[in-house]
Amino acid sequence: MSEPPPAPPGPPPSPHRPAPAGRLTALQGTALYVGAVLGTGVIALPALAAETAGPASLLAWLALVVVSAPLAATFAALGARYPDAGGVSTYARLAFGERTAAVVGWCFYLAVPPGASAAALFAGSYTEAAVGGGTATRTVTAVVLMAIVTAVNTAGLRVTGRLQLALSGLLIALLLGAVALSLPQARTEHLEPFAPHGWAAIGSAAALLVWSFAGWEAITHLAAEFRDPARDLPRATAAAVVIVGVLYLAVAFAVVAVLGTGAADADAPLGELMARGMGGNARLLAAVAALLLTIGTMNAYYAGAAKLGAALGRDGALPGWLGRGGSAGEIPRRSLGFVSSLAFLSLLVVTAAHTDARPLVLLTTGSFVTVYAIGVAAALRLLPRRGAIRAAALAALVAVAALLVMSGRYLLWPLGVAGAALLYQRLRGRVKAGRGKTGRVEAGPVKTGRVKTRPVKTGRVPEESDTPVEVAETG
Repeated sequence: MSEPPPAPPGPPPSPHRPAPAGRLTALQGTALYVGAVLGTGVIALPALAAETAGPASLLAWLALVVVSAPLAATFAALGARYPDAGGVSTYARLAFGERTAAVVGWCFYLAVPPGASAAALFAGSYTEAAVGGGTATRTVTAVVLMAIVTAVNTAGLRVTGRLQLALSGLLIALLLGAVALSLPQARTEHLEPFAPHGWAAIGSAAALLVWSFAGWEAITHLAAEFRDPARDLPRATAAAVVIVGVLYLAVAFAVVAVLGTGAADADAPLGELMARGMGGNARLLAAVAALLLTIGTMNAYYAGAAKLGAALGRDGALPGWLGRGGSAGEIPRRSLGFVSSLAFLSLLVVTAAHTDARPLVLLTTGSFVTVYAIGVAAALRLLPRRGAIRAAALAALVAVAALLVMSGRYLLWPLGVAGAALLYQRLRGRVKAGRGKTGRVEAGPVKTGRVKTRPVKTGRVPEESDTPVEVAETG
């Protein structure tokens, strides 16, 4: 999980009206794309995957890299044809209508709280590995990180794009350093037995690893910024898939081949790899890097989700109470408070249950896979019905369908969210229809708390009600 969710788009873009030329080159686009996909998951998920499937988890990593190619190509084609910052929400609306776009928005919005809690716990594990203290250190670190990011966003501060790119560079340096320093200690015997938990465990590991590959839709938000999208966008996409794939496979192999059976118990696998090459002090270096990376990434989560929630409230996909602060230059404190509260609640639940971040990761990845399924299905309706891109979209649909199956019971979360989104849209439609038939409620301040109505020609005029009510703000 590395890319903040997009805000719902405005009017639908036209594929026949060229967007203004941007400034991004293929090289710059590649750097931004890699930065969008690489996330905090890689600092912890290699160990969780090894615990789930043993050395066979390498096949899960490889499968996700292979799946990434058609998926990224599909989103790149959508971005070139429909350059709009709304991303998957735009494609869902163009292909299936407003209700499906609302489902995408809800899934993105409600994936952030458990995802942010998991990211904070990952960083907490690195702190615990460096200074000790057990579960208490990990939990306190997570709470402090979440509080810092909430305070920063409440104050309206932002991590600049250059700093975000620098943090992505820090992650790449951390990955390369950990692999280079530890590979001399790799042992082939650590690859046996290859599938200690059975071959089916590879699917369970793949469901976890979706977290690390979330963000392939990020290129859709950048499409209009390329100098020549038709030429540079495919190049940037292909290069990003190769770079991300090589980095992830190298780290996953090093964790398994160097740490062996100890990989399953390594809460801070990159710290352990660096310690093998540099000594125990490397764990502290890894912890500092993990904390900085997590703060930057979580800041992007919270900022993007807060804006998304405010936009959804403004457009009626969520209660209007959340819409306050959604305009440019404003701070969506209500939406931010909602996201932050759910994140702390997620952390409280896993702490009380004495479990790790695994359930939070699976809840988040289930939401991402659901959104990807909608996005790829939209591509099949919006993109040309012939050619290589059609084949890529079909391959991506098959792969995403397989990931949906692998998500298992954790798919219940996004399905529940989707059901709630559709139910809310339906109830909101009924309320609007009812108001249209019976009258219009005055939104101005009423000192007595009474609801007044204005007569219309086609409906009965109700009498003034003496029942006090609260008039919700819809700003």
